Amino acid sequence: MSNVLILGGHGKVALLAAPLLAAAGHTVTSAIRDAAQSADVKQAGATPLVLDIEHAGVDELTEAFRGQDAIVFSAGAGGGSPERTRAVDHDAAVASMRAAEATGVRRYVMVSYLGASLEHGLPEDDDFFPYAQAKAEADAALQATDLDWTILGPAALTLVEPTGRITVDPDLDAPDAPRGEVSRGNVARVIAAVLEDPSTVRTRIEFVDGDTPITEAVEAA
Repeated sequence: MSNVLILGGHGKVALLAAPLLAAAGHTVTSAIRDAAQSADVKQAGATPLVLDIEHAGVDELTEAFRGQDAIVFSAGAGGGSPERTRAVDHDAAVASMRAAEATGVRRYVMVSYLGASLEHGLPEDDDFFPYAQAKAEADAALQATDLDWTILGPAALTLVEPTGRITVDPDLDAPDAPRGEVSRGNVARVIAAVLEDPSTVRTRIEFVDGDTPITEAVEAA
């Protein structure tokens, strides 16, 4: 059992992951930027920590990370300005990696998205470019660290009831391709599963809702 800190603790995925982690015996802390979100975090079984990662530097993050065993980066700007997207999805992510290294917190799980890559091919005037670039650069920065990282690449997120089953590395161009979607509840279950499975260290796992039980799919990945 370990101490797990979720960054982006009031997000939909984080609020679904926290009770799963707590039920598995972990002590969960969820970082939030607004104290008014504390009640929701507590109801999910986590301890709230007011920490605005958009504006926190490495030093402040380092203090917050002391005593933790694992970091889950599930934060995101959620659209808005390109500047804020860059600040949260890249700058804060990289600062959290540096803080993890400084405090010796080796386990780090990044929630990215299916197909994230520096070869995304989007023009700079595309509305999705700031997010695609920020996430791809953050993923690359994480892969360049010595942390025990896992990068998760879920497809488009939905709010449907989780099935507990996914398809890993889907071929969305195949004639019988699965739908390019995944429930947030299944993403939460994948987070919990990879934290229990050391074989997922230094791997990238891309997935959609599918037919394989999550534990089995994660082991195979």
